[in-house]
Amino acid sequence: MPPSARGVVAIFQGSFDPVTFGHLDVIRRGAQIFNELIVGIGQNPEKEQLFTPKERLELLQPHIADLPNVRAATYAGLTIDFVRQCGAHVLLRGIRDMADLSHEVQLANLNRMIGGAETVFMMTSDQHVLTSSTYIRQIYEMGGCDLARIEQLVPPNVAQRLAQKLAPLRARRPNVVLPE
Repeated sequence: MPPSARGVVAIFQGSFDPVTFGHLDVIRRGAQIFNELIVGIGQNPEKEQLFTPKERLELLQPHIADLPNVRAATYAGLTIDFVRQCGAHVLLRGIRDMADLSHEVQLANLNRMIGGAETVFMMTSDQHVLTSSTYIRQIYEMGGCDLARIEQLVPPNVAQRLAQKLAPLRARRPNVVLPE
């Protein structure tokens, strides 16, 4: 089907390692704007991934099942190549703060230059501004593996899988005892 017959197809790309309430907020809001939204689960070469691409897809699926115009897929390589393979011409990017915006503007210009894709920026909702997958892992690991702390930031299925993944790593670290 030609893109004009499908309407506007957008890609919301990220590593989603793990998926957060902030990601889900952008997905739900993006689903209201675009005819079709494809969540692209990619690799971030600058970070060590905790979950495999397949695991990240499995963690995301229950949260988009009720959105008929949203689907998710994993990919490797350049995001712009994934955009082309999906027949999309728009990237949706969530922006938390000015640091995000600065970085994302550079990527948007690069994606337009090398692939002809436009980028639409969506500000995250206030309650998700401080949500970061990296912070979530750190809060869990360094906060005594307290699920209640991270369940405010990620869905319950993600919190449980995060605990399963991180428990063996935490067990290998020695506990620090402060002198009296």
